[in-house]
Amino acid sequence: MIKRTVERKLKEASISYPVIAITGPRQSGKTTLARKVFPDYRYLSLEEPDQAHIAQEDPRGFLSQSTDPMILDEVQRVPKLLSYIQTIVDLDNRPGRFVLTGSHNFLLMEGISQSLAGRCAIFYLLPFSQAELRGREPIDIEQLDTPKTLTVPEKKGDLYEMLFAGFYPRIHDRGLDPQEWLGDYLSTYVERDVRLISNIGDAQTFRRFLGLCAARSGQLLNLSSLARDCGITVVTARKWLSILETSFLIKLLTPHYENFNKRLIKTPKLYFIDTGLLCYLLKIRSPDELQKSGLRGQVFETWVVEEFIKNCCHRKREPDFYYWRDSNGHEVDLVVSRGTALLPISVKSGQTFSEDFIKELLFWRRLTGCDEHPGVVIYGGDQFFEYKGFTVVPWYML
Repeated sequence: MIKRTVERKLKEASISYPVIAITGPRQSGKTTLARKVFPDYRYLSLEEPDQAHIAQEDPRGFLSQSTDPMILDEVQRVPKLLSYIQTIVDLDNRPGRFVLTGSHNFLLMEGISQSLAGRCAIFYLLPFSQAELRGREPIDIEQLDTPKTLTVPEKKGDLYEMLFAGFYPRIHDRGLDPQEWLGDYLSTYVERDVRLISNIGDAQTFRRFLGLCAARSGQLLNLSSLARDCGITVVTARKWLSILETSFLIKLLTPHYENFNKRLIKTPKLYFIDTGLLCYLLKIRSPDELQKSGLRGQVFETWVVEEFIKNCCHRKREPDFYYWRDSNGHEVDLVVSRGTALLPISVKSGQTFSEDFIKELLFWRRLTGCDEHPGVVIYGGDQFFEYKGFTVVPWYML
């Protein structure tokens, strides 16, 4: 079983909070993680119709089945349980009483914010990171510009095979064909759950909407264009995007508004959370096809953003990064905020480093007026080195 980075933080929280909530996309490993970290807890799944019926009809009786600590899986299916859990922990706030899991962030978090604020530690579990797959600690992204502090791991695996397969645990745990599994995942989980919650009646249009979003991964979000191409209203497109984001299928990366005396673009960029699902939606059918595709750069950039999100979430840190772009088209792919200091990062899929890789970082330096402003290049090659004061990081170090 592949170890998850967040395990240590979960154990720490269980001695401080009466309730722990683990949320994330379907099939990200929430149940497996909860049962591994808390093997002695009683496990009840609200995916089971009989358990969900009991919980709905008699919540007090359901929760009094045992005085032992409990794992309640897919708790968003009976959201009123959260109010009863609040009453229980208010009377007896021993730490580690309940571990809750839920796949729909918007339902679970609404219930927690109303009933369990201050009583609950919230964790976000996304599909595997590269570090988890390789069995090592994640890199400290805040130290990327200090190469002497970084450990260079052994290169394992092939970049394009990894991007093509994606990072959902079941694919790797059971050695499944990623295209077949992701097709089933999209039909069985995404369409079923999202349509149920949002009352989307036209599955074919929604599926087309997903494909159009995939084609825009790594790009500025033009909501009007997206709606027009899909044949829906802007209001509907905005609603569907919100559903996809709160279902952990996409992430909207906001721009950084630092004023360098330039007109700045304030539109978010859209990214998928898993490159395997992205490749499936883009109809890329093999790692070799991905490597030769004109979409390779978008997929690689999407993966780097994924890794940064996972790095923060799985260490229970708030993601604090953005992108930067001005009206003349100058763009820095990622900007990591470190308090008052900003770290610009350029992402390039090419395997051979070139001077062009640092062009935007040099432009950033000129804008800030600091000739030694640090910066990082993350690229598809194999070498780790410094160049003109910038740190050049190969893909396998993330």
